[in-house]
Amino acid sequence: MSILGWFAKRDRIISRKKGHARLDIPSDLWVKCFSCDATLYLKELEQNNKVCHECQYHFRLSPEERLNYFFDRDSFEEYYSDIKPKDFLGFKDTHSYASRIEASQKKTQRSDAAVVGTAKIENLSVNVGLMDFAFMGGSMGCVVGEKITLITEMAIKNKRPLVVFTSSGGARMQEGIMSLMQMAKTSAALAKLSEVRVPYICVLCDPTTGGTSASFGMLGDVTLAEPGALISFAGPRVIEQTIRQKLPPGFQRSEFLLENGMVDRVVHRKEMRSTVAGLVRALGGSK
Repeated sequence: MSILGWFAKRDRIISRKKGHARLDIPSDLWVKCFSCDATLYLKELEQNNKVCHECQYHFRLSPEERLNYFFDRDSFEEYYSDIKPKDFLGFKDTHSYASRIEASQKKTQRSDAAVVGTAKIENLSVNVGLMDFAFMGGSMGCVVGEKITLITEMAIKNKRPLVVFTSSGGARMQEGIMSLMQMAKTSAALAKLSEVRVPYICVLCDPTTGGTSASFGMLGDVTLAEPGALISFAGPRVIEQTIRQKLPPGFQRSEFLLENGMVDRVVHRKEMRSTVAGLVRALGGSK
C-alpha cells in the first residue's frame, strides 16, 4: 500500500472510531469506494486500473479508459461514429427522449452508448466494441444494435477476432419495439460470424442486463466477466417479487454465474489484457 493509501485508511478508521461523519472531499483529488467506503486518492486509483486497493472493487470504466488500459497505445481506429439515434415515437416521460439524448451526448461527448472500431492488443489486430454505461445507462437502442452488427460484419470480412466489452441496463424503452429488434439483429450477425469461424470474445462488465445479456452479451465463443459484475436479464428484486422466494447470496454476480456455468472465467482487471491477448492467440489472432 502506498503512503497516501495508508493515510486514507488511517483517517477513515479514526473517523469511524470517533463516530464522526466523513466530510465531503474534493472529487478531483479523492473518491469514495462504493463497496468498502475507503477514501481513495484518485490518481492512485487510476494507476491501479480503477480497482480499489482495499477491497478490489472494480469501478466502472468509460470506453476511453478501457482502450487505455487494455489495448496498445494509439492503435484504436473508430468506425461508424456518425450514426446517431432518432426519436421514432416522439417519446416523453418526465423529459422528452430528444432532450435525454442531447444531455447524454453533451455529458459523454459521443453520439450513443457504443463505440466500435479496430485496435491492437499485444500487437494482435482485433475488432473492438465497447459500451458506455454513462450514456443513458448503456441502454441498447438502434444505434448500439447497428454498431455491434456493423463491427461484426467487419470481423466477417477482415477475419480478425471480435472483442466486445458490455455494460448495459438493457433495451432502450424510448425506442419501443425497434430496440427489441436489435436483439435478433445482433444475434443473427454473430451467427454468421460463427459460420466463418472467426472468434468472438465477450467481456461482461458491471452491469450487463436486459436485452444486451439476452443477445450478444451471452453469445461469445469465450465469455469472460469482471469480478463482482451484475449480470442478469431481470433484476434480483423483480425475480424475488415474481417467484416470492429469497434468492441465494451473490445471485447474478459474476462469481455466481461462473459457479453455475454461465461464464468461462472471472478475470481481474490487472489480468484482462494478457488474458484477452492469450485467447486471441489461441483462437487464431493475426498480427
